[in-house]
Amino acid sequence: MASKKIIIDTDPGQDDAVAILLALASPEELEVLGITAVAGNVPLSLTERNARIICELAGRPDIKVFAGCDAPIARKLVTAEHVHGKTGLDGPELPAPTMPLQEQNAIDFIIDTLRREPPGSVTICALGPLTNLATALQRAPDLAERVAEIVLMGGAYFEVGNITPTAEFNIYVDPEAADIVFSSGIPLTVMPLDVTHKALVTKARNDAFRALGSPVGLAVADMTEFFERFDKEKYGSLGAPLHDPCVTAYLIRPELFEGRHINVEIETQSELTKGMTVADWWGVTDRAPNANFVGNLDAQGFFDLLTERLARF
Repeated sequence: MASKKIIIDTDPGQDDAVAILLALASPEELEVLGITAVAGNVPLSLTERNARIICELAGRPDIKVFAGCDAPIARKLVTAEHVHGKTGLDGPELPAPTMPLQEQNAIDFIIDTLRREPPGSVTICALGPLTNLATALQRAPDLAERVAEIVLMGGAYFEVGNITPTAEFNIYVDPEAADIVFSSGIPLTVMPLDVTHKALVTKARNDAFRALGSPVGLAVADMTEFFERFDKEKYGSLGAPLHDPCVTAYLIRPELFEGRHINVEIETQSELTKGMTVADWWGVTDRAPNANFVGNLDAQGFFDLLTERLARF
């Protein structure tokens, strides 16, 4: 089978970094056309920098990185340094990038790429707030018929919120953008907290990353050790959930995941539940399904895949 052409839209973030590394380690399945950065976990000046750092860590300075939106469509930016540290990649000591940031804006890159490639041939991996994608759809509505699928990390149902009582961070940062994407008619696969919280980096799993002995293995181990302090304190969990790598793992091994095709709406009005993904898991409304909402994964299979691919670097 030919590899899937993908655009990675991201706000690195340690878990975003691991998702990017997994994609770059899997050329048989995934061809990365470019990486577009958006403000989210940290401001845009850091997310685009972090994306370039990770490309260089992977030995792929040829990957083109583009800077996109520095603020949500209609709100002030909320960031997550309390989780990811002041740089977004706290943990390992990684050198500043030397590869250039592309001059073209991320929105223009997304539009140009989707119009250039055959319809239905490009999948978008959305690892952060959906501002870049929504902005592209607003500027070029014809893109909705050209995207093969959007696979995104965001939202929750049973697990509910991690930034407010009802909202997951990526959706909460820009609920208006999420509403545009979820209403676009583009096929969606969603990795909510319900599944990502089952992808826990236990000590044994992190030891396996460190045992790789490579710069990538050591950096990933350092990143997850830093990242896990927040989740251990907040949830009492055994380690950090690797949210964003679920997106790239799904594109490589979809059989590791289970979900339902359901209706998901985004709450944009209520101050109490702003950013909530209202997921009709039980089919109690007559609203048409618009998303494959994933609820479970083979956690050991996921970590076996991740460790095997990281060992390639």
